[in-house]
Amino acid sequence: MARKPPTKPRKNASQERSRATVDALIEATARILVREGFDKASTNRIAEVAGVSVGSLYQYYPGKEALVAAVIDRHNQEIMRVVRAALAEVASQPIEKAVRRIVAVAIEAHRIDPKLHRVLAEQIPRTGRLENVEAFNREAHALFRAYLERHRDELRTVDLGLAAFVCVTSIEALAHTAVLHRSEKLSDEVVRTLVDETTRLVVGYLQ
Repeated sequence: MARKPPTKPRKNASQERSRATVDALIEATARILVREGFDKASTNRIAEVAGVSVGSLYQYYPGKEALVAAVIDRHNQEIMRVVRAALAEVASQPIEKAVRRIVAVAIEAHRIDPKLHRVLAEQIPRTGRLENVEAFNREAHALFRAYLERHRDELRTVDLGLAAFVCVTSIEALAHTAVLHRSEKLSDEVVRTLVDETTRLVVGYLQ
């Protein structure tokens, strides 16, 4: 069996200059993945686009797989920051208003860079980042369950853990599929309709 290439960074960037180098490498990797694909994302090409030497690249990352993993991690962290902020924002809002906001945020988060999102979804198994993605999903479910706990009096009798799973999975699947496979058809009007219909679906299930 072929040995999997390492995907952990060699060292963490602690100083401002080194963080700038790491940021440049991660951003260059993302651009190449979108424009040229995984196979063209050699360490030489990444270093060239980032404007750093290959030696500098290898100070921080053992190979391109580790850089792709870093892009996936950063992308997922950015999405989770948006999700956390949205759930904090709607904490005291009634079910329908809160769900509508969460659905809209989920779609907008996926629309930030749909081409990158599509490429990274393909690379998650290759880089062994499925466990990280599952951790983010567990956090999203826990956050949504906490919201449901605070608004239990607005819900029909339901297993809150299961309800959180159903709602978060449905919203994520709809946002992911709509943006990745129908992005060319997502006009502002279509997005508004999609938000309306997804909100109706989730609220109908909860109440």
